[in-house]
Amino acid sequence: MAEAFGDRLGERIRQLGPLCVGIDPSREQLVAWGRGDDITGLEFFMLQMLESCVDVAVAVKPQVAYFERFGSRGFAALERLIAEARSAGVVVVGDAKRGDIGSTNDGYAGAWLHDSSPLAVDALTVTPYLGLHALESLFRAADASGRGVFVVVASSNDEGRVVQTALTSSGESVEDWHFRQIAERNERGGGLLGTVGAVVGATRSHPRFPLEEMRGPFLVPGVGAQGATANDVGRMFAKCPKGSVLVNASRAVSGAGPERRGINDAARRLRDDLTEALL
Repeated sequence: MAEAFGDRLGERIRQLGPLCVGIDPSREQLVAWGRGDDITGLEFFMLQMLESCVDVAVAVKPQVAYFERFGSRGFAALERLIAEARSAGVVVVGDAKRGDIGSTNDGYAGAWLHDSSPLAVDALTVTPYLGLHALESLFRAADASGRGVFVVVASSNDEGRVVQTALTSSGESVEDWHFRQIAERNERGGGLLGTVGAVVGATRSHPRFPLEEMRGPFLVPGVGAQGATANDVGRMFAKCPKGSVLVNASRAVSGAGPERRGINDAARRLRDDLTEALL
């Protein structure tokens, strides 16, 4: 069994800081940078972002949808980004939000979490709404290879909150049930932080479940353009182990581009604020 992803990530965060830079080559972003909404513009954007943040961010998080829209050329660009990040020692979180049942998840595991795949990332985002236990093949693949899985548990968008705060037949909210199930699985795996983490939006209220008991890493969007601050994140995760919180920012960093110095400066300022709040 490989070292648990959460423990490996936690060590890196304590060394380099908790910043994850989102790489989101949307049409709007490419146009804002004066680039065409095409594969050439996408490749320029992704490499400029990676190379500008390689000495500041512990991780990057490519939003797969923005690559997928260009078909096979987009996936080839994503494969290149993953390889370049790996060569630079940067953790890659594939923001694909996969999640299905049984054998379909076997296929997703083979694509994103097996060493032999050119799309293999350090961690993958997944959705649990066909059942958390249906994701077990993804969890097992991550266990075996030392990779991680971030389950979207508590997003900050209003539509998601309706589902996530709904009550189960036992009176427990759906999100709290997911936190508890993740905690139980991570406890069985040993180590301080296990394979399975949770996505928790920084703009939402603190859940009833004590986050420090989840025994896994957190991926936290919502800082910067969506309105949350480093201090907001620090308060929400104040009781969690140091190094367990990975904070994603996209537009707050890319908005300082397209020049590398501007991107690097924005990432460095945010990294320093997050480090002070969390570490």
